[in-house]
Formats: sequence, C-alpha cells, structure tokens
Amino acid sequence: MAWGSNLDSDARRGLMLVSPPLVYAVLLLALPLAAIVLFSFWSQDFVTVNTTFTLNNYQRIWNEPIYGLLLQRSLFVSGAVTLVTVVLAFPVAYYISFHVDPKRKSLWLFLITIPFWTSYLIRVFLWKVILGYNGVINSGLLSAGVIDEPLTFILYNINAVIITLAHAFAPFAVLPIFVALEKIDRSLLEASQDLGEGKVMTFFRVTLPQAMPGVAAALVIVSIPTVGDYVTPELMGGAGGKLIANMIQTQFLQLNNAPLGAAIALVAMAAVVTAILVIYAQGKLLIAVYSELNGTRPVFDIFILCVTMLFLQVLVAAALLRTLGGTLGSGVAFFVGLVLYSIAILLLLKNRRR
Repeated sequence: MAWGSNLDSDARRGLMLVSPPLVYAVLLLALPLAAIVLFSFWSQDFVTVNTTFTLNNYQRIWNEPIYGLLLQRSLFVSGAVTLVTVVLAFPVAYYISFHVDPKRKSLWLFLITIPFWTSYLIRVFLWKVILGYNGVINSGLLSAGVIDEPLTFILYNINAVIITLAHAFAPFAVLPIFVALEKIDRSLLEASQDLGEGKVMTFFRVTLPQAMPGVAAALVIVSIPTVGDYVTPELMGGAGGKLIANMIQTQFLQLNNAPLGAAIALVAMAAVVTAILVIYAQGKLLIAVYSELNGTRPVFDIFILCVTMLFLQVLVAAALLRTLGGTLGSGVAFFVGLVLYSIAILLLLKNRRR
C-alpha cells in the first residue's frame, strides 16, 4: 500500500497546502545556504575553482586581523542601530496603541510605511544630502551661527551609517511592538491603578512585561539585517565605515574569490547567532531574577539587575582575556567568554525549573 493512501483527506489537503512553500524554501533558502557552506571549503585561483577540501579560508580569516576588525565593527553598528531604533520606536508604538483614536490607527500605520514607497537607495542618498558637508544640517547650523565651519563627523563614518540604518529599519521596530501593545488587555491596566499603582509603576509592572515579545521581535528583525547591510556602509561609511558585508561583496564581485567570501559569510552568521544567544540568555536571567525579587521599586530593581549582569559579563570576559588572550587573541577570548557565559545561564535556569 502506498504511503499516500495511509493519509486521510485532511492530511492530504494539508500536505498539498504546505508543499509549495516548502519547495520554495528549499530551493531559495536551503540550497543556496548549502552551496555557501560547500564553497567555503574550496579554493579559487581567480578563475579556476579547486574543489579539494581545505580549511585555508578559515585559517586566513583567523590569522588576518582585518576580518575580525570588520566583524567587530559590524556587530557594534548592528547593536547601536538596534538599540537606537527600538528605544525610539517604542514611544511611537505606545502612542499609537494607547493615545490614538482606534479609527485613525490604520492611518498612522499607513504613514509609518510611507518610506517603503521609495527605493532604499534613494533614501540613503537623501541622508547623504542631509548629512553632507554642504547639506541641510550644516547649512542650517551655519546660518543660525551655531557653528563656524561644517561638521565633519556626521558623514563618511560610522555615525552616518548608524543614523541612516536606524531610519531605514525604524518601521520594522514600530510594527511588532505595536502589535504586542495592542494585545494587552486594558482591564489589567485599570485593575493595577485600582489597586493603588501609579501610571509609571503600571507601565513597568503590566505594560512593559507584556510588550516584551514585540520588543524581542523588533530586536531580531532589526539586528540581523543590519549586520549584512553593505549598501549603506558603501555610500555613507567612507574608508573607516566599511562593514563585514562590504568585504564579502568585494571577495565575490571584485576579487573573484567566492570561497573566501563564503567562509566570511558563515563566520558572520555564527557571530550573529552567538549575539542572539547572549541577548536571549541575559533576557531569561533578567526575567528569572526579577520575578524572584518582586520588589516595590521595579525601576530601581531593573537598573541594579542590568548593572549586575554587565559586571558579571565583564568579569568573565576579563578572566578569559587574561588566560586565553595570549594564545587565542583578545577578540576570540571575548567571543568564547560570551558563549560560555550564555550557556551557563541557560543551563542554570533549566536546572532550576526541574
């Protein structure tokens, strides 16, 4: 009897529905990723690709500091953009959810998506005009007499990249936070205030914890694409603002060294996964410890917890830098410290639940 005959009609219908997107995902996601992994273990002499298995690409990434520098800069830019975007997006989403007439919320969301009507490249060039030596900001400040000469630190550096990326990815942070805020039962807020809590304490005890899924989604949605962005650093970063994606693009399209570019891409992917693991572990620790404290001053408690976690992380990283820094390098030792710190947190929390 055939395997398909063992399925009932509902199972067959479900299989038919899921098959097209599954085939689409395999063809356009899994196969290219598998090709990247395969290419990373090959070598190329400009034109000829040698399919002999080798680890020379990863050894080159390990030995040459330029790749580690670009990766660290990319993670820093991604973290800064994510922090700025989420911090600025939360008040916007909060205002739309709690203070805008329900009949006009769709209009506000529509206005937030207006930047997507234009090309991403055009938006980058517009920021280039705004931040330029003779741009809008410098011209306005010069006309107002605030500065005597144009500012040079707002273009062709990391600052310009962060500003441009924060604007480009702002809607991606507003929308998931807004969805999470919309799901909050308003009666819980009224009950909190009826029990004597003020608006500030109600926000930190009721609103913010229930909005954290949206905040977490915004963190992931913004952080991952910004690590791999190469258009903005190419146009706005100048010589000192290039990121790891620019090196990957150079290896593939200019130096014709696809295996090395593939290896760099996989290393960057591993770094992003590690960063997400660290954020996830620290978030779990914060929630667990805060639930145990359950103090009457949540703002102060959260501040103390954040400072404590940061202090512990610095201690772990410093210890590994002292013990492993000479043999593995400071960047690798710090990377290993973050991984071990996060795994230890997750294991402790898992054992605590048992």
